[in-house]
Amino acid sequence: MKVRELAVAGALEFTPTVFPDGRGLFLSPFQGPAYTEATGNTSFPVAQTNHSRSKRGVVRGVHYTLTPPGCAKYVYCPKGSALDIVVDIRVGSPTFGKWDVVLMDQHDFRAMYFPVGLGHAFVALEDDTVMSYMVTSSYVAQNELAISVTDPALDLPIPADLTPIYSERDTVAPTLAQAAEQGLLPLYEVSTRLEQEWKER
Repeated sequence: MKVRELAVAGALEFTPTVFPDGRGLFLSPFQGPAYTEATGNTSFPVAQTNHSRSKRGVVRGVHYTLTPPGCAKYVYCPKGSALDIVVDIRVGSPTFGKWDVVLMDQHDFRAMYFPVGLGHAFVALEDDTVMSYMVTSSYVAQNELAISVTDPALDLPIPADLTPIYSERDTVAPTLAQAAEQGLLPLYEVSTRLEQEWKER
């Protein structure tokens, strides 16, 4: 398992070894020892797993969870391909407002780790793209928030060669600045404290 630090503090890319043979292939997208070594967290307390399937051009995000309670994610793409985007929306973070992107596909089977408090978006690059998540908190509708994926201040990498498809929720989401003014953004100090609590369990 190869690990790469991303431009957003705490966010990581994991690339597993793929074992192909005449029958197909085998890989392990999440490996506890590699995760622990990279994050210092001895566990990833899974509360729920999520699965989405999207047409080419579907853009989901930027989504995040009210913090507290907060939510961390481990995401990979078992089918199709997508640009997976992490956005630092944690007020007080050394990388606040920055983002990074990882190409997820069926060749390298990369995965991404999103610590508590980060924003997540992705762009489906082909039909029937499947994204699979492990998350550390169960879905509670009022805790799930969004920031505009088209916020010009963020300038996220949505390819010009596709026609974006947005949900109504994402279309009307506030910009990062508007969410900050409304006091809706996670605090870096609170987000990292929640992560530290896992290490002490």
